[in-house]
Amino acid sequence: MTEQKKSEWNSNLAFMMAMIGSAVGLGNIWRFPNVLYSNGGGSFMIPYIVSLFLLGISFVLVEYAVGYKFKKSLARILYSVNKKLEPIAWFILLVVFLITTYYVCVVGWDLIYICLSFTKAWGANPDLYFTNNVLHATDSISGIFTIVPTVLLSVFVIWFLAWLIIKRDLNDGIGNVSKTLLPLLCIIVVIIVAFSLTLPGASVGYTQIFTPDWSALGNLNVWLAAFGQIVFSLSLGMAIAMTYASYLPDGAKLVDNAVMVAFSNSGFEVFNSIGIFSILGFMTVTSGIPFNELVTSGTGLAFVVFPQVFNTMGPAAHIIGPLFFICILFAGITSVIALLEGVCYSISEKFLIERKKTATVVCIVGFCISTIFATGAGSTILGIFDAFLNNFALLFAVLLECLIFGWIYKFDDLIETLNAHSNIKVGKTWKIVIKYILPICILGLWIQGILTTMSEANGVSKTIMLILSIVLIVVPIIFAKMPALNKNYYDV
Repeated sequence: MTEQKKSEWNSNLAFMMAMIGSAVGLGNIWRFPNVLYSNGGGSFMIPYIVSLFLLGISFVLVEYAVGYKFKKSLARILYSVNKKLEPIAWFILLVVFLITTYYVCVVGWDLIYICLSFTKAWGANPDLYFTNNVLHATDSISGIFTIVPTVLLSVFVIWFLAWLIIKRDLNDGIGNVSKTLLPLLCIIVVIIVAFSLTLPGASVGYTQIFTPDWSALGNLNVWLAAFGQIVFSLSLGMAIAMTYASYLPDGAKLVDNAVMVAFSNSGFEVFNSIGIFSILGFMTVTSGIPFNELVTSGTGLAFVVFPQVFNTMGPAAHIIGPLFFICILFAGITSVIALLEGVCYSISEKFLIERKKTATVVCIVGFCISTIFATGAGSTILGIFDAFLNNFALLFAVLLECLIFGWIYKFDDLIETLNAHSNIKVGKTWKIVIKYILPICILGLWIQGILTTMSEANGVSKTIMLILSIVLIVVPIIFAKMPALNKNYYDV
């Protein structure tokens, strides 16, 4: 193999590992089981598969084609399409950055639980322990002035690890880490699933996946939930695929890669859910707690329900418990570095700052914002950030990208780019999906997200959302107006 071919192969491998690693994220581990169970069980797989093809693969292909064709950062790409669109790029990147600041905190909680899991230090009441001993949570917003040292330290460690990785180029940094963590993550998941299937009552859990509620297929909310899960699990609208694709060498099989990443992600979600449902089935049999009370979304499943499960599991929990939380840590780190890559790339390219300095500044600013979530009111504020940024800002970003590349940019150029070297071809059907079907679906999700978020918001929530809205308007405009130090930045 020539050095050039070897370099191209390594770049493709690094790209694939990085993309799969970013897709197989922390949310896939605890979000998908709840969405699956709450939306018809086995029958949910039908809208899920439709959403995978209609939304997931279709939109990932847009980001692959755009990143590969332009080989620029998101900010420079949108400027090249139309100079008035650059603020939208910085809006998307700011949304991604703010999501990362609280996502790091959740990964930090997991780091704490890795240590706790060896001795099951959470005791007989994991819910109370998580709230009082780990988070030191308070309902009052005044808790923002009370730092929680252990959470702050764990957040610092995660940001430091992220900095160590993203300061290097794709192959040496994200590529090598993904090539190490992703196989380890898969091995751990296989071990957990294999063990869970041997537990008494496992069938009570995993049969929930294969027991469909066909009436759910007529419920529009089930289809919206499937679309929302695909947006969340494939990190659509976050410019991750676009950024990674910009590093690919000529001749990459973009469509083939997109299909492989999407199916790897979905396969992981379903396979992982079999293990989680089996363990929850075991707990239902041993504790008498109804299954529907155990299947919860978010941090409740990882940091409350599973510690309860490990309490009833006996000596095996001292092995399975740490493996479970290490699994979450690996998934979390791969997602964090993927989220930060696009932000660093755009800043570095516009202002001609070397990668290491950009990574340093981004991580320092990110850590400072993350300290908000390492306070007594941190978990409350985190919930507000998550609801607003995911239900409103991120879906809006996906909608904007659909409109920009479906209607403003010459879409046929993207089809040509994708089909140049791929074995799987795309054509008019994909064009119709991106221009018409996808915007309508995303608009429906976006409206539902706004209504849900605002209906659940109190005075404090609305104030924080207002502040976030102002930040998301002002900061992108400032970055777009700042003169580029890169003389080639404005070349279209």
